[in-house]
Amino acid sequence: MKIFFNIGRYFILLNKVFSKPEKGVIYRNRFFQEVYSLGIGSLGIVAIISVFIGAVITIQAAFGFSSPWIPLYAVGLATRDSIVLEFSPAIVSLILAGKVGSNIAGEIGTMRVTEQIDAMEIMGVNSAAYLILPKILGFMFILPFLIVISMFLGMLGGLVFGVLTNAVTAHQYMVGIQYDFRPYNVVYALVKVVVFAFLITSISAYHGYYTKGGALEVGRSSTKAVVYASVTLLFFDLLLTQLLLA
Repeated sequence: MKIFFNIGRYFILLNKVFSKPEKGVIYRNRFFQEVYSLGIGSLGIVAIISVFIGAVITIQAAFGFSSPWIPLYAVGLATRDSIVLEFSPAIVSLILAGKVGSNIAGEIGTMRVTEQIDAMEIMGVNSAAYLILPKILGFMFILPFLIVISMFLGMLGGLVFGVLTNAVTAHQYMVGIQYDFRPYNVVYALVKVVVFAFLITSISAYHGYYTKGGALEVGRSSTKAVVYASVTLLFFDLLLTQLLLA
């Protein structure tokens, strides 16, 4: 029964989060702060992971396509589709669920145990909307840009390391990337990403907002936030793939 209690309380919290804000100017400023903190602050790890995973996918594809019946441009094709359809939208989002999710849960959980949220409530501030709404909107706004950058860097990393290791020539790789390109695949990936951004921020904020106790419980809330956000993200990855690609 506890799972139903948490689901119900989660939706009650969302109702508070999306209620009418008191002052739009304050929320706008916090929105840009969260875009920088959650999004721009994650650009480094996204770039590093994307380049090396793109390289690994390319080398593995070249190794697997060793048959003379398979043209080498298929390496670029396989790398492109792997990165666009699954790696950048799903795997990068999973990694950011750990970084961003623990950050959000830890920040809000600390404010809860130090009674800062209680002080906001006493002053008549909608603490849920003030603390959580800018994080949700900011991450939903910036994550698609991060994923597009991840796609580009992943394919660039595949090109550079594929040529350096003699797995594929630059011309063959570029032919494969352009072969039978479907813009809908990018649309599909970005739709998933927006949903993932909402899930990561809202679930993490939920666990932080209802933290009880002290510093130890803040750590536990951060761990729960990452675990539940990751599992939920994987479930919705399956669901959205079935709905959008079936």
